[in-house]
Amino acid sequence: MKKQLIYICLLFFITVTQNRLYANEPDSAYLFAYSSGKNNHHNGLHFAWSLDKKKWHSIGPEASFLRSDYGQWGTQKKMIDPFLLLSPNGIWHCVWSLNQEDGAFAHSASVDLIHWESQSYPLVFPEGNCLSPVLNYNTNSGIYQVLWKTDRPTAENYAVETKDFKLFSAAKKVSQVKHSKEQVRLADGIYPGTVHKVDWQTIEKLIKKQQLETYKSKLNQERMADDATRFASLTTIKGKLKLDEHTPNREISDLLIGAFFEDINYAADGGLYAELIQNRGFEYTSMDRKEWNSLTAWSTTHDGAVLTIDTVSPIHQNNQHYVTMNVKNGTGIVNEGFGGIAIKKGEQYKFSVYSRAKSAQLGQLLIRLVDREGNTIAENRTKKLSKKWQQYTSEMRANATVSDARLVITYSQDGAVDLDMVSLFPKNTFRNRENGLRADLATTIADMKPRFVRFPGGCVAHGDGIENIYHWKNTIGPVEQRKPQRNLWGYHQSFGLGYFEYFQFCADLGAEPVPVVAAGVPCQNSAHHGHQLGGQQCGIPMEEMGDYVQDILDLIEYANGSVHTVWGKKRADAGHPAPFNLKYIGIGNEDLITDIFKERFTMINKAVKEKYPHIEVIGTAGPFYEGSDYVEGWDLATKLEVPLIDEHYYNPPGWFIHNQDFYDRYDRSKSKVYLGEYAAHLPDRASTIETALAEALHLCNVERNADIVTMTSYAPLLAKEGHTQWSPDLIYFNNTTVKPTVGYYIQQAFGQHAGQTYLFSDLQLANPDEAINKRLGKSIVRDAKSGDIIVKLVNLLPVEVDLELDLSTIGIHKQQVKATVISGKPTDRTVQPVATTIELDRCKLSPYSFTVFRIPAHN
Repeated sequence: MKKQLIYICLLFFITVTQNRLYANEPDSAYLFAYSSGKNNHHNGLHFAWSLDKKKWHSIGPEASFLRSDYGQWGTQKKMIDPFLLLSPNGIWHCVWSLNQEDGAFAHSASVDLIHWESQSYPLVFPEGNCLSPVLNYNTNSGIYQVLWKTDRPTAENYAVETKDFKLFSAAKKVSQVKHSKEQVRLADGIYPGTVHKVDWQTIEKLIKKQQLETYKSKLNQERMADDATRFASLTTIKGKLKLDEHTPNREISDLLIGAFFEDINYAADGGLYAELIQNRGFEYTSMDRKEWNSLTAWSTTHDGAVLTIDTVSPIHQNNQHYVTMNVKNGTGIVNEGFGGIAIKKGEQYKFSVYSRAKSAQLGQLLIRLVDREGNTIAENRTKKLSKKWQQYTSEMRANATVSDARLVITYSQDGAVDLDMVSLFPKNTFRNRENGLRADLATTIADMKPRFVRFPGGCVAHGDGIENIYHWKNTIGPVEQRKPQRNLWGYHQSFGLGYFEYFQFCADLGAEPVPVVAAGVPCQNSAHHGHQLGGQQCGIPMEEMGDYVQDILDLIEYANGSVHTVWGKKRADAGHPAPFNLKYIGIGNEDLITDIFKERFTMINKAVKEKYPHIEVIGTAGPFYEGSDYVEGWDLATKLEVPLIDEHYYNPPGWFIHNQDFYDRYDRSKSKVYLGEYAAHLPDRASTIETALAEALHLCNVERNADIVTMTSYAPLLAKEGHTQWSPDLIYFNNTTVKPTVGYYIQQAFGQHAGQTYLFSDLQLANPDEAINKRLGKSIVRDAKSGDIIVKLVNLLPVEVDLELDLSTIGIHKQQVKATVISGKPTDRTVQPVATTIELDRCKLSPYSFTVFRIPAHN
C-alpha cells in the first residue's frame, strides 16, 4: 500500500510538473512544409511554424527532414515542389517531383514527420514528365488522387488514383491542377508550400529533432585541426590499463578483417587484372563512355594502314567486334595500353591474338614493344596465319624498362588481316596464374591477411538498371566467350577478371569467397531507364525471377559442386576440379528496402535456404547506419532470420569518436553484422593520419563487439591515379607503382594481428575529461594459434600518453616487447609503420598514434 501511495504521488508530481512546463505553450500551431530549392534541390523537405500564419520561424536553417533518394548521385537526388498531406488515419504523405524528364513522382509516408518509410517512385506517365505533384484525398471513397502538370506536349495536366500508393490507376487527363499551396515569407525569402494546423507537440518534436541533429553534427564535425584550441593546456597524460578479471572474455570471429573488391576507379581492367592491352576485343562503345568507340586506344603506324571494325563471322557471339587491318609496306596497328604499357627489363611477356588472313599470300604477324621514340624493346613473330580464326601466341623478353611503351602489330604481307582479342600479359602474375592478376597489387592485398574477399561489388553487382545487372555466367569460360558490358562507374568491363579468377584469388589468399549478387533489383543510384515497375527501384519481372534464382543456385553449384555436376564441371574445365568451398553469399547491396526488393529478396533467400541450407545468406541494411532503409532492412532480416546483414556507412572522424558504443547497443539475438563498407571521410576526401586513427579506434570497438560484428571490410579497396571516381580509397596505384595509404597500414595491422578471444580491460586516466578519454582506444586479444597476447592502442590526442599496462592476472609482468607504431601529424598522408620496442610498465604512446605489439606466449 505504501509503495502504491508513493507511485501515485510521483505520478501526480510528474503530471503537475509537465502541466507547469507546458502552461504557457499553445495548444496548436501552423506547420509549413516546403523545399527551398537551394543546392540544386538537394536539401530536401524543410519545416517552419507560426502561431498566426504571419510571423514564421524556420526549424533550423535548411534542416532536412526528408531527402530524395531517386536517381544517380550528383545529377539527381532532388526534391522539387514537395506536397504534404495528412490522411484521416494520422499518416502524413509527401509527394514531390524528381526532375524535368521522368514520368514518375516520389512518395513517402510518416507517422510523425521524423521517421519516414522507404520511398517509392511509381512510373505513371512514361510518355511525359511529372511536375509539381499535388495530393488529394476523397474521404468518401478512401482514394488518394495524385495530380501533376507536364510540359509535354502542351502543358497538359494528368492524375492517377490509388488506395495504397502501390497500385495506381492509369493516368488520365484532367483540368488545371489546383496547387492548394500557399506562399510564405521566411527570413531568407518567399517559398511555396503546404500549411497545416497541428498540435504544438508536433512542432516541439520537430524542433527537438533538429536540435539533436545539430548537436550530433557538431560532435561529428570535430576535427584534429581544432585540437590546439580544444586541448590548449594539455600535457602528458598518465594512465593505467588493467585487465578486467570480472568480465568474461568474448569470442572473436576469425573472419573479422577482410577485403572488399569492387571494379571502381579502374580496379579491374587496367588495375588488378594483369592484362596490359586496353580494348583488346574492340568492344568499347559510346555506351561505356560517350567519346569511346571500337577503336579507342588503337591507332595505325602510318597513314598507309586502314582499320575497319567488322562483325561478320566473329570468334564468338559474345565478342562480336573485330578489326580488319588493311596494310601495305609494313604498316600496322598500335595499342597504347592503359595510359601506356609498363615494361620491366629482363621480364618476359606473353602475347596472344586471334587472327585470320584475308589475302592470298599468307604472312606472319610481327609483334613489337616500342618506347615513345619508336625504339624496339622486345619483339617476336607468330607463325604463318591461316584463313580461319586461330589463336597465335609468343613470348618476348624486354631489353629495357619503360613506363609508357606501346604494342605494335605489323603484317609481313600487303593485304587484309583480321585481329581480335589482342593480349599482352606479364609472365610473372600473382602466383603465376594464367589470365592472372598484377603481382604487386595482389601481393599488397595479400599482405593485409584478409580472412575473406567480397566481390565483385558494390554497386557494380546490381548495376545501373536491370540490363546492367552483373550476371556471373557472363564472366566465366574462355575469355573470348565472356560477354563484356558497361561499367556502372562509367567505363568498360571486359570480364577478363571474372568469377573464376575471383574464386581463385580467394583460394590463393586462403580467404573465404563472399560473392554478392543483385537481389533482383538494380542499384539504388540507377537512372530511371523507363521501367514500368516501380520507377527507379524497378525489379526483374516476376515471371523471369525463376530463371534468375536458378542462376544464383547455379553459382553455388559452380563453386561447390562435384565435377559430375553441370556447373561443377565448368569449374573443373577452367582448371580447378576441387570445390571452392563457398560458405557465404550476399543478396543485394545497400538497396532501397521497398516492396519490390522485399518480394525478390525473400524469393531468393528461400530458394538458397531450401537447396543449400549450409550457405549463409548476407542481407542488406541500405547505405546508411540509420534511416528508413536501415530500419526496414533489419526488420526484414529479423523476420526471415537472415544469418548476416550487411551494413554500410561513411562518416566523419568525429562520428567514430562519439559513437564508440554503437555496437554495444545491438541486440545479440538477431542477425550478425557484416560491416561491408565503411571509412572515415574528411571534406576533402583525403586519407590521412586523422582518418586512419578514427578507423583504428572503430576497429578496437568492433573487436570488443566481434560476437555481433563478425566481418568487416574497408571500402573502396583500389583506385588508379587519374581514374578515381571515389575517394578515399585504401590503395592507390599507377602502371608502375603501388601506393598504400595510412588507412591501409591500419587494416594490415588488424589483419596481421587478429585474435580469436577479446580480453576486457579497464583504462583509467589521471585526467577524467570525457573529451580526453574518448580519444584513447584499446583492444587486447589472444591469438588462439600462437597463444600470443596482442595489444592495440590508439591515441587521438596531441600529447604523449604515459600508460602503465597491468597484465598480471594472466601472468604477464614487466618486460620489453617489439612494437609497430603508426604516427604523425593529423594531415600526414604518406606515413608508414615503424618498428620499435616498448616497456610494458611504461608504455609511451606518441601523439596521434596507433601502436600494436605482441607478447609471445612463451613470455
